Amino acid sequence: MKKLIVFDLDGTLAESKTPLDAEMAALFSALLAIVKVAVISGGDWPQFQKQLLQNLPQDQHWKNLSLLPTCGTKFYQYAGAWKKIYSEDFTLEEREKIFRSLKQALESADLKIARTWGEPIEDRGSQITFSALGQSAPIGEKKKWDPDFTKRKAIKALLDKLIPEFSVQLGGTTSVDITKPGIDKAYGIRKLMDAYGVAIDEMIFVGDALFPGGNDFPVKQAGVLSIRVRDPNETKRVIEAIVACLGGGESTSAGAR
Repeated sequence: MKKLIVFDLDGTLAESKTPLDAEMAALFSALLAIVKVAVISGGDWPQFQKQLLQNLPQDQHWKNLSLLPTCGTKFYQYAGAWKKIYSEDFTLEEREKIFRSLKQALESADLKIARTWGEPIEDRGSQITFSALGQSAPIGEKKKWDPDFTKRKAIKALLDKLIPEFSVQLGGTTSVDITKPGIDKAYGIRKLMDAYGVAIDEMIFVGDALFPGGNDFPVKQAGVLSIRVRDPNETKRVIEAIVACLGGGESTSAGAR
C-alpha cells in the first residue's frame, strides 16, 4: 500500500513556471483528499505559491501536503499556516565560489545566447540556479533551446570539475541547479520518510528528469518507485490511475472533466 506520492513541479505538474491548469488542480486536490502528497522542485518558495498553492482550493486537506523547494534543500508543512521546517543555505564563501565557477563554466561553454528574459543566475539561498534564457523566458523559447539536454550536460561536466564538492543537476527546461553535496531530492525524500514514518517501498515519485544528471534522478537512486513522465498531461493520467487504485476514482474523474 502506497502512503506517500511525491511529485516534481516544472514539467510534471505544470509547464515551466506556469500555474497548474484546472484539470490538474482538480486531480491533485482529489489525490490530497485520500493520501499524503509532497512536491519537490528546483523552484523556490515564491514559485510554489504562484504555480501550485494559488491554484488549489485551501481546505483541510492541505495538512496532507508537504512542499520541498530548491530540490529538497527547504521543507515546508502546513498547520494553519505554512511553516518552514529547515533550509540548508550556503555560506557566503560557498556562494562566492559557486558564482565564480559558474561564470567560468559559462564562458568555456560559449553558449552564444542571443537574448535573455530576466537574470540568468538566481541565488535561492540553499540553491543557485542558472536559467540559460533568464527567469522569465517564454515557455516556447525555453523548450526549443536545449531539448536533448546537450548544452546543459556540457555545463554540468565543466562544473563537476570546477566545484566537485557541490551537487550539480539539470532541471526544468533550461536550468542547472547547484546545491550542497548530498542535499538534493534524495535528501528531501529522507526528510519526508522521517516526517511521515513511511518506508521507501511505501512511496511513489513522479517526475520528468529521472535520467542520469537530471535533478529527479537522486530520488530513483534512493530506491523510490519512480514514474518518468514527458509532460503534465501524462502526469494527469498517472494521478487518475493512482487515485483509482486507492479507491477514489469515480469522484476524481467527475471533478476533473
